[in-house]
Amino acid sequence: MSTGVQPNANIQTISFRRPTNKPAGSTTKPKNRHGGLLQDQLRRAQRAPWCPSWSAALRILLLIRVAGAMYTGIQDCDEVFNFWEPLHYLFKGYGFQTWETSPEYSIRSWAYILLHYLPVQISDTFIGPEKRPAFFAVRIFLGLISSVCEVTFYRAVVERINYRVGRYVFFLLLFNAGMWTASTAFLSSSFAMYANTLAFAYALEPPSSGNTRRTLFATLAFAAGAIVGWPFALAVAIPFVFEELFVRGTDKVTPEARTSWLMGRWKRMVTSASVAALLFVPVVALDTLFYGKLTVVPWNIIKYNVFPDSQRGPELYGTEPALFYLANLLLNFNVLVPFALFAFPALAITYRVDNKRLGERYQYAERSSPYTLLAIRLAPAYVWLAIMTLQKHKEERFLYPIYPLICFNAAVTIYLARGWLETAFIAVTNSPYKASRSTLFSQFTLSVVAASCLLSVSRIIAHWQYYHAPMSVTHALEAAEVPRLLNATGHIVLPAHYSTQAGRAKRHADEDELPRIDLSLIEDWGLRLCVGKEWHRFPGHFLVPDGVRVDWVKSAFDGMLPGHFAETPRRGGLLDRVKGTRAVNEDLNDLNREAPQLYVDVSQCDYLLDLDMPLHPSPSADEPRYVADEETWERVTCRPFLDAAHSPLLTRTLWMPGTVWQRRNEFGEFCLLKHRANVSRKEKAHAVRRH
Repeated sequence: MSTGVQPNANIQTISFRRPTNKPAGSTTKPKNRHGGLLQDQLRRAQRAPWCPSWSAALRILLLIRVAGAMYTGIQDCDEVFNFWEPLHYLFKGYGFQTWETSPEYSIRSWAYILLHYLPVQISDTFIGPEKRPAFFAVRIFLGLISSVCEVTFYRAVVERINYRVGRYVFFLLLFNAGMWTASTAFLSSSFAMYANTLAFAYALEPPSSGNTRRTLFATLAFAAGAIVGWPFALAVAIPFVFEELFVRGTDKVTPEARTSWLMGRWKRMVTSASVAALLFVPVVALDTLFYGKLTVVPWNIIKYNVFPDSQRGPELYGTEPALFYLANLLLNFNVLVPFALFAFPALAITYRVDNKRLGERYQYAERSSPYTLLAIRLAPAYVWLAIMTLQKHKEERFLYPIYPLICFNAAVTIYLARGWLETAFIAVTNSPYKASRSTLFSQFTLSVVAASCLLSVSRIIAHWQYYHAPMSVTHALEAAEVPRLLNATGHIVLPAHYSTQAGRAKRHADEDELPRIDLSLIEDWGLRLCVGKEWHRFPGHFLVPDGVRVDWVKSAFDGMLPGHFAETPRRGGLLDRVKGTRAVNEDLNDLNREAPQLYVDVSQCDYLLDLDMPLHPSPSADEPRYVADEETWERVTCRPFLDAAHSPLLTRTLWMPGTVWQRRNEFGEFCLLKHRANVSRKEKAHAVRRH
């Protein structure tokens, strides 16, 4: 407490100071925000722009990732059939089985799938046995894991590279259309993305002989992505391994000590790799248990894709041109793509025109140049893109492991370009003071980041508006049609307005208005949902109620479709499921050869998922316009689905409000159809007879 005397002798004030337990003279030194590889040349003493803390960034990012979990569609049929369906089998004892999960081929890891069994069980315990909540519980779980890894990476960029670059990375990750999809996708490539992102949070630290933590943790994360997820993702670690073995980093190495220094680095790397290799033990053990034989899934994946025989290999499932990945990157990363690809040239330009941007040279005598260190951190995206582009078989998900690194490369280039503008401004005005007061540089970076975010949001909305129909329509079977069946047959009583089309739409809007309906009442009805040419858009059994069997009907597609797992008791545990995962399905093959025995006749179907393009119909013997056969089929629900082939590139890629934009697109209808005679017969057979 202190007192102060005022000019008026009759007035005295008292002020209180916050008590402190710190000893006198012990003040905490503020963290140096200019300690990264990239150095600001202007406004160094001014207050830093806002960079959220780890916890604040996590809360912000988690909001976006949970929203993505709830509203993102499934864009890859491999996600459904190779991951969601095996997980559904573990949960319910039935589901589709691809040849990849057959013990005969075993190139999908049950250890990876089991990681997602926990959120399913949590949902089952606290919400109930319904499958849709379990589906979203898994997605939210994936969003949480992704958020933690992304935020850890972002803070590492702030502390090890530059706080402005970290800020750019945060906002680019937050709103990017590619991250919106990849962060909650149930794919091994997404798991590799999580692992690589976490690994780079440690790899951004400069190497040194005293920093064993960096080597061990980064190696463990890279290994987890490769062993548990996707083995090819280990290629992203090539620059890190090179740096660990040969780059001095912060070590001062004299010529006489070079050999001993190299031996120490190699020994540490080998030790860390040996520890990381222990991850093989639980993975191989679990896969061996579920396949019923000694199984090393990462090796099986490499063998099939890298060393196939003349009849097998990834090219059976399609090939794409060299520019396929560039086109996909432009869709998901828009204006960031040229910045990300220009990172290496940008670093070279900075070396020539803005040399101090990476610190004074004398500070790094006998150590690695900061240009070398930054180049190594920019290299993984180039390495991965080069490897993937050389492969004939290409898929969008193959780039997921480097999505955060694309944002990082783009952020570095944006920062370096800002530095060029500052240098040019000072050269023209000959006034560093005017440069420090100018808003030109912040407006440049804001315009690039904001443009990317707005285009990404437009792309995200386009996906929802144009392609979300399969998930919404499939869910209508559980949300609208099954309650109607139970109401019509007297098993339950719904309010009168819920039997109308408007009432069903109202139910979609507010499902909490009705008490929970016991969907198990239809399990003995023998209902069958069929899928024909839209097999690749089927969202999986998690969105289909128990008691409804899903089967294929013949379409123009003549490749290998999934079969069914050997069914095990619904309430059985994992040990019961092992009996089914070990069973060899003789209908499956790895030659992408059609198996006609997997089809059922369309006359045996009670419901059918189908896409109709009324403006440009192309019916055939195997793909008739079912929706036009109104005597046989009745619409349960239909949703608009973009006819991409007959819509302009710009308007089908992005969404904008207003009818002028939307009129340029053409739409078909993705429908759930009901077989009038079959369903009517089952309604009569299962009607409750009241006396």
